[in-house]
Amino acid sequence: MKLLNIALDGPAAAGKSTIAKLLAAKLSMIYVDTGAMYRAITYKYLQQNKPEDYDQLIETTELSLTYDKDKGQRVILDNQDVTDYLRENDVTNHVSYVASKEAVRTFSVNKQQELAAKKGIVMDGRDIGTVVLPDADLKVYMIASVEERAVRRQKDNEERGIVSNVEQLKQEIADRDQYDMNRDISPLKKADDAITVDTTGKSIEIVTQEILALVHKIS
Repeated sequence: MKLLNIALDGPAAAGKSTIAKLLAAKLSMIYVDTGAMYRAITYKYLQQNKPEDYDQLIETTELSLTYDKDKGQRVILDNQDVTDYLRENDVTNHVSYVASKEAVRTFSVNKQQELAAKKGIVMDGRDIGTVVLPDADLKVYMIASVEERAVRRQKDNEERGIVSNVEQLKQEIADRDQYDMNRDISPLKKADDAITVDTTGKSIEIVTQEILALVHKIS
């Protein structure tokens, strides 16, 4: 199969990261979790007590992704593995705000494009098909109902030992959708040539097979 770049976009908890990891494994490609980059910078932002000088925040930031055969992708921030802190509620509740800042966006997009330059990448996020990889070989826009996404997030939180409430998560997800879709820089939207995949009520396996079928059509 020829080397491809695959872009998966969509709102929070639509299943992008889970599906992207599976696709990368089945296609022997590299998975890049762009959301983890923004979460890492958000983690630093919170650790520094929410500074408003984002240029300075980025100038002092070293960020890289490594791959462990047992643990998968790891996020290294300023020489520290911060992967296990990136799903904390405080990070989740601030990441859209931090990711909307121009300095943060430019820094992250440049790194993402460098990673994809040699192709063979499955990348998920909110602006992959529109901004990061506008020439991606396959663009998929994943969606799901707010209710289902809240239940998924609740399950993920339980597995991580994080206390949360489904009704509160529904409101947080709906609020984040509005923020992501209406921000000035790289808003969440479907690329004109992206294919919509609705994951509501579907198993991980079924969605993975749907997207694999799309990959095989172009490979």
